[in-house]
Parts: sequence; C-alpha cells; structure tokens
Amino acid sequence: MAEVKSHEFDRFAERATDLYRIFVVYGPDRGLASERAAVLARKSGVAPDDPFATLKLDVSDLQNDPGRLLDEVNALGLFGGEKLVWIRNASNEKTLVDAMAVLASGPPPANFLLVEAGDLKKGSGLRKIAEASKTIAIIPCYADDVRALNSLIDIVLGEDSLTISPEARRHLVERLGGDRAASRNEIRKLALYCRGRERVEEEDVLAIIGDASGVSADEAVDAALTGDLPALRHALQKVQTSKTPVFLILQSCLKTFQMMELMRAEMDEKNIQPGQVMMTLGRHIHFKRKPLVEKALRIWPADALTREMERLQTAILQSRQKQVLEDSIAFQTLMAITLQSARARR
Repeated sequence: MAEVKSHEFDRFAERATDLYRIFVVYGPDRGLASERAAVLARKSGVAPDDPFATLKLDVSDLQNDPGRLLDEVNALGLFGGEKLVWIRNASNEKTLVDAMAVLASGPPPANFLLVEAGDLKKGSGLRKIAEASKTIAIIPCYADDVRALNSLIDIVLGEDSLTISPEARRHLVERLGGDRAASRNEIRKLALYCRGRERVEEEDVLAIIGDASGVSADEAVDAALTGDLPALRHALQKVQTSKTPVFLILQSCLKTFQMMELMRAEMDEKNIQPGQVMMTLGRHIHFKRKPLVEKALRIWPADALTREMERLQTAILQSRQKQVLEDSIAFQTLMAITLQSARARR
C-alpha cells in the first residue's frame, strides 16, 4: 500500500509523478482533497488549460460508458505527450471500481489518472483496491490539526510578508479547521485586511474573521442538536445581525459533531454510557451544555454522526465556493440536521 500521510504530502508531491501514474485523493475534508489533487495535477507537467491534454470528468460521465476510463488512460495524446485524466466526485461507483481493479492488476497506464473522492470508508470498494495495489498512491485528507493549521497560517500570511502575534494566532486557529479551502480563504481575507503592515495582531483577527464562538454560535449548534427549529431560526438571526460569517456556525457545528463522534466511538468500543465518556472526553465542555451533549449522544448512532459530518463538510465547501449563497446553504444544512435530530428524539 502506497499511502501518503498528511505530514508527508509536500515532500511526496515533489516526486509523485516520477513514482506513480495513478492517484486516489479522498477524505472528509473536501477542500483539502481538492487542493492536493490540484497540486498533483500541476506536478504531472500536463498543461491544465489544454483540453486535448487534460480531461476532467465527473464520475457520472462514466456511468453509461464503462470502458471509457480504460480507453482514456491508455490513449495517446492528439499531439503526442502524456495526458491527465482527472475524475471528480468519485465514491464507490461500480463502473469506476471495476476499471480501477483492471488498472491495479496491470502495468502502469500510458497517462496519469487522478481520482478525487469524498470520504471513503475502510473496506469500501475503491479504497480496498487502491490500498492493496503497489502501483496506486492513495492520499487521505482529514481535517487539519493544530500543527497543520499553524503551517497554513504561516504559508498564506508569508505570501504577503506578514507575521502574526501569538495571541492573534491562537484566536485564528480557534476559528479555522474543518475544511482546508475555507481556512485558506479566511487567512487570505485576513492578509488582505493587513496588507502593507508587518504583523497581524489580535484585534485584526477579531475584526475581519468574526467571532463565531459566542452565545449565538452555541445557540445555533444546540438548537440543531435538540431538534428545535424555532430556536435555530432565532440563533441564526442573531448571527446575521452581528455580521458574523454564517459559515463559521457550520464549522462550529462540525467541530461539535467531530467531538461527539470520538465520544460515540469510545462508548461503542468500551460499552460505556454517555455519562462516563463525558467525564473523560467531555471535560472541556461548558457545564451548561453538558446535559445537552450527553442527551445527544444517546440518540445519535455512529453512522448518523458520520453522515451529518459529511453533510457539514460539503456545505462548508459550497459556502466558500458560492459565497453569494452562503446564508441559504448554511440555513438549509442546519435545518436538515435539526429535523433529523427532532425525528431521532421522537
């Protein structure tokens, strides 16, 4: 298995296309998966704006033509040279899995194949084939940890020759994570705000990134967990009035679900009750919110938590790609989670 760990990717990318012809980039962080796929595409040396050299396909394009992928990755370029076949929005579609099985069992193809997928469960068809093959590089993309976020902050701010104070960094890290594309966009916005200066200060972060950690953010997340739709509407109105970027509420909700997923896994593995896991993994939760989270753990099974995290990841990415629809995307996503919670409580 040629799996590339997160901290290894930058070094791996320098020689990736010398070593492999097929890449599978997947994970719940859609923004990071998209970013790393783009890096590999550039490293291939294939002209991205040449339609005869770079072929971008949605996985749905393969459904009615099962042999197309095999044909494309082995076809000669119209004007010679190598091609890049880039498959997006992949999952475990049978057409794709069958083609990957053929490619994994044969010699390296004539062209580069880049498969960009969402979150693939362990043992799923596409991931099982890629992990078992010595000729396929597989790059999982999970939400950035603190070290990765600090590195991203330094890189993006460094592009404008900016440094950042320790307090400003702490506040910024608290407001990032969940999706690499969204985090990068927020840091760029901060860099633009501070352009022409030498250092980013705490007040700059509070002014331009916004504070989604206040009561209104907690109120929105709590409303979603309790299935209280009127409370959700009220909380979001407060968020909009304060001019806080509403996608930050999605991030706050995502972090809560990620925390609950860890707790749920601990409960299932050790066969313990929510109250017990709250004493260890939930010690940092504000005492007023602990009963709510404990009750949510009783009604949200592991698979449901995973499904809602995927929904939130997608919404965060869409809200950054289509900022004009940010409010609508956030409300629809949070409303869907709230309704699911209400059904589970019944």
